[in-house]
Amino acid sequence: MYRSLVVISSFALAVGLAAPALAQQGYQTPPQAVTDIVTRAPSPGVSVSPDSKQMLLMERVALPPVADLAKPMEKLAGLRLDPSTNDRHGTRASVGLSLQDIASGTVRRVALPADPDISDVAWAPDGSKLVFTNTRAGAIDLYVLDSKTAQARKVMTGGVNPIFQNARWLADGSLLVLTIPEQRGPMPTRSLTPVGPAIQDAAGGKAAQTRTYQDLLQNPHDEAMFAWLATSQPVILAADGSTRRAVGVPRIYTSVTASPDGKYLLMEWLEQPFSYQVPWTRFPVTSAVYTRDGKLVQTIAKQPLADALPVQGVVTGRRNVEWHPTEGALLLWSEAQDGGDPRVKSANRDNLLALAAPFSGTPRLLARLEDRLAGMSGIEKSDDLIVQDYDRDTREMRETLVDVTGASAPRQLSIRNVQDAYADPGSPLTTVTGSGFDVARSSDGKLLLSGAGATPDGLRPFLRRFDLATLKTEEIWRNSGEQLESVVDVVSDDGRSFITSYESPTNPGNLKLHAGGTERFLTNFPDPHPELTGIQRELVTYKRADGVDLTATLYLPPGYKSGDTLPVVVWAYPREFNDAATAGQNRDSPYRFTRISGMSHLFFLTQGYAVLDRAAMPVVGADPETVNDSFIEQIVASAKAAVDFTVQRGFGDGVRVGVGGHSYGAFMTAHLLAQSDLFRAGIARSGAYNRTLTPFGFQSERRVFWDTPDTYYRLSPFMAANKINEPILFIHGENDSNPGTFPEQSERMFAAVKGTGGTARLVMLPHEDHGYRGRESVLHTLAEMFDWFDKYVKNAKVPPAK
Repeated sequence: MYRSLVVISSFALAVGLAAPALAQQGYQTPPQAVTDIVTRAPSPGVSVSPDSKQMLLMERVALPPVADLAKPMEKLAGLRLDPSTNDRHGTRASVGLSLQDIASGTVRRVALPADPDISDVAWAPDGSKLVFTNTRAGAIDLYVLDSKTAQARKVMTGGVNPIFQNARWLADGSLLVLTIPEQRGPMPTRSLTPVGPAIQDAAGGKAAQTRTYQDLLQNPHDEAMFAWLATSQPVILAADGSTRRAVGVPRIYTSVTASPDGKYLLMEWLEQPFSYQVPWTRFPVTSAVYTRDGKLVQTIAKQPLADALPVQGVVTGRRNVEWHPTEGALLLWSEAQDGGDPRVKSANRDNLLALAAPFSGTPRLLARLEDRLAGMSGIEKSDDLIVQDYDRDTREMRETLVDVTGASAPRQLSIRNVQDAYADPGSPLTTVTGSGFDVARSSDGKLLLSGAGATPDGLRPFLRRFDLATLKTEEIWRNSGEQLESVVDVVSDDGRSFITSYESPTNPGNLKLHAGGTERFLTNFPDPHPELTGIQRELVTYKRADGVDLTATLYLPPGYKSGDTLPVVVWAYPREFNDAATAGQNRDSPYRFTRISGMSHLFFLTQGYAVLDRAAMPVVGADPETVNDSFIEQIVASAKAAVDFTVQRGFGDGVRVGVGGHSYGAFMTAHLLAQSDLFRAGIARSGAYNRTLTPFGFQSERRVFWDTPDTYYRLSPFMAANKINEPILFIHGENDSNPGTFPEQSERMFAAVKGTGGTARLVMLPHEDHGYRGRESVLHTLAEMFDWFDKYVKNAKVPPAK
């Protein structure tokens, strides 16, 4: 039996008297037509083979029952683990597999065990095989699928430990698998008699400014459980399961990767002391190179516990150690030159270094980076690297071509504000090397780039060829017409043959092959909700009072007639921008298919509402340090512009308007109800409302509470709960793991609104995380949302026209 949902309600009377709380209720459901859509299985997931000859179709389930979410879990070091399977806690991903030949369209179904639970699927670099896991009661089995025969073979019965790394293909066709150590002993048991208190120390003079993490270790038993579950033994396994050889000793390995030449293994593992203040990503870590026989070659880095980093800072010393993807055995890493502190003024924040086998010499400096390393990628048939560094103040991303041989100096390829969607040149399409590394696809010194193609009129995705020698760009293809098409894979080296993801107002999304001047659909997935045909979708723009351009996507229900006024739902999520020009850019397409699923607010369209979705709520400021000082004024101004637009366009009456949002959007919703009278009611899902409980920064806020307490106080809607004079519905998962949005945030905010005479309702969803996945939870959330706005928005009285 499922645990009953706790529903607390307080309807405050105008004189300040509260009605008694309603009796506890079970799960509710929305109208049957909505329930049918929510519980319908989605289209299969699609993965194209590395050789572009086949596609893997992965069948998925719609929503799992809450009973699946209720399985026991261990909350350890920032992870949620299932001790029964020795994996991360979660629900089923795929329940069926099929292989489709791209040339002929022939589909072959893969025979699987009964009641399959398929995860961790990975193609071999040559496309001849796939590896995947199947989770069953108490264990995870490993399978290899032959793509020629469509036959799957079990190569390991139980014993897989995928907590930190899935099975990986090696260059010789074998598999590298992290397994449960055979001699690890029984699971630690929690003693009912504590051996002593849990103790933490703070060394005077050493600031430790950490964000508000959840699911951390709390006591010695947690430490023992984490070590027991996370410890693994690396194994090299033949693809047919015939041979199996352990490499190294059992440790808490977070990554084990083979060098491109297959001679070495880069092994990284966690060490003690663990911490009760930070997650596993900040535990002490050792990086070392071993031979494939398990012999230590060289220790590369030993990072201590990183529990005192500056806000948005990084560790000093060698970090992000990895193999160069196209060299035989060349290690790459970065080192901070500013003490790891982004607040320190520096013209050289990071250095990029390299060290070749046998890894005992002096590292070579490859590049001095002006800003923090943000990523790097190799290039097919080249030893050059594309290196990205990012300036968090200007939001500029710089791309540099680095020659690892040192024959030529680093050369800047591009620099742009990452928020400037119109100037996005695209990202390299990738391919897989024979040793299993993803690299930028290249032919004759030219990269193939794909991008969203944002324009003032909407998205127009493109495919381009970029010449690394001349830095000139040639456009091969651009989406046109009344559909949205974007490139997902390239079939030919010159980019003339490629596969796109295609959708339109009537096509829910299918893959299409472009080759030789012809076009052919590869899939024919049906409309997941034909009963919603007729929804009207439009990209709209309007201005804020200060002149900032705003955008939104307007949805009108089927059968809407121009001139009719409807109740309106405004749904939004605030974002910060350095300037008004980028804040007002259009990042959507008028030709998307209107897909509605899960707990989407777009289901209000089935109940006779108009929805102004993704209503822009930009917070604009040239200085990212102080941009939040005007947060409230800017979101109120944006909300007023949105409401005014609904009236100007004629579908809204300016009265029957509700506002809602999830997470930071819930935070926004509470502020708008407290600081304005624009809306009749609000829906706030999984939000944070008291910023003094997130004192070391939140969202993009960099300052800590003690630097600017007035800002934290003012930005906490909890402090203005007495000003919320419109009804507000709080919904929150009881098991929320998102930093800062712990369930107590909604519980305390509800109590504050109730205690100051406001009208509110609190719904706490059992076993749910930051987003809601359980079938009963999702249906109940929709029922609550419909009931709330029907009562306070749809039926609000509109004053007669004067």
